Amino acid sequence: MIRAIMLGAGNRGLGTYGAFALKNPGEIEFIAIADPDQTRRDYFASEHKIDQDMRFDEASEVFKLPKFADAVFICTQDRQHIDQVLKALRLGYHVFLEKPMAIKPKDILRIEKQQKMYHRKLVVAHVLRYSPFFMTLKQLLDEKTIGDIMALNHVENVGYYHHAHSYVRGNWRNADISSPMILAKSCHDMDIIAYLLDEKPRYISSFGELTYFKKETMPDVPKYCLDGCKIQDSCPFYAPKVYLNAADWMRFPVSNDLSDEAILEALKKGPYGRCVYRSDNNVVDHQVVSMMFDKGITVNFMMTAFTNEIKRTLHIMGTKGEIFGDMNNPEIKVKVFGQSEYLVKVDVGEGGHGGGDEGIMKRFINALKYDWDTTKDVEIAVTGHLMAFAAEESRIEGKVIDYQTYVGEKYASR
Repeated sequence: MIRAIMLGAGNRGLGTYGAFALKNPGEIEFIAIADPDQTRRDYFASEHKIDQDMRFDEASEVFKLPKFADAVFICTQDRQHIDQVLKALRLGYHVFLEKPMAIKPKDILRIEKQQKMYHRKLVVAHVLRYSPFFMTLKQLLDEKTIGDIMALNHVENVGYYHHAHSYVRGNWRNADISSPMILAKSCHDMDIIAYLLDEKPRYISSFGELTYFKKETMPDVPKYCLDGCKIQDSCPFYAPKVYLNAADWMRFPVSNDLSDEAILEALKKGPYGRCVYRSDNNVVDHQVVSMMFDKGITVNFMMTAFTNEIKRTLHIMGTKGEIFGDMNNPEIKVKVFGQSEYLVKVDVGEGGHGGGDEGIMKRFINALKYDWDTTKDVEIAVTGHLMAFAAEESRIEGKVIDYQTYVGEKYASR
């Protein structure tokens, strides 16, 4: 039995990793919780039967004590990660770290160095990598089903309502208080690209803007939806319409009380009740990244808010054929040159992210149980993060980034 500490009882900590522990009581148990929100802290504690003296207001209180568990789950806000993960590693804990690892490139490299120095198990919550869909795709590529990879096109369809919820109204709306969109959301995708190719980038360039979710788009609307918005009937982002019909993962950040009455009250002057054209968001709502990897592989990545579905789609082109994948489809299409196309069935994973949420929990538990080395996991995650940082620098400064030079500069400043 693995004994763990949860830092942060939000959607991921409570609803994903905490829920896994409750469904698999013989695998892992949470014996302590730290969260500044007493309602969430006490709810998590009651669900996991955590003693009163193991309920902490702040994560810093946990690290003042000698090591008292096997692992720490860091599911706090982006800017808190670096201090917490370094303290956990030094104290002897194995670490499950929510993405992004940190918000500065040099801090990503510090985490990698500390993990190797202290020989801890570290798994970064790039859950897509552990989903049946991407594991099957990786197997097809490793088996050279379409020969050597020449080009890859990857699209992240964020979904109009998901983008408005998390990146216009939510915690990741503003890079000054969280992190840029390419890091906060699309480090998943940078990680997947690094995982599938298992090569290092040479050059990275990127373009993107906040084009739509700003006041210039809709100049004559109130700051809050419930302040008599005249376009409420036609607006797909009208807050009451969105949140009264939303899944719990969207309602939970709005109010600890998920009743319709509580949700409506929270929307009156709360952040999730703001008009999407009147928030303090500054992250992009669409972005493209073009990359060249070793062996001459070219990659195009697109992130866009302007889609109906939330999904990832890929088209991979090799020397012997093509692969087409849609994460919402349980079949991967393979077209080998000169042959009829065929479909590869993908096991439909249970839980979120196409089974990746459960897959990554099993990966972490087994790493501790069987002493698996997670160094390679971390190396791929670091590459994906640095790709995201390089893309953002390219977007802001309007230049092509030489990846090796960029990484060398970040090592020097570490």
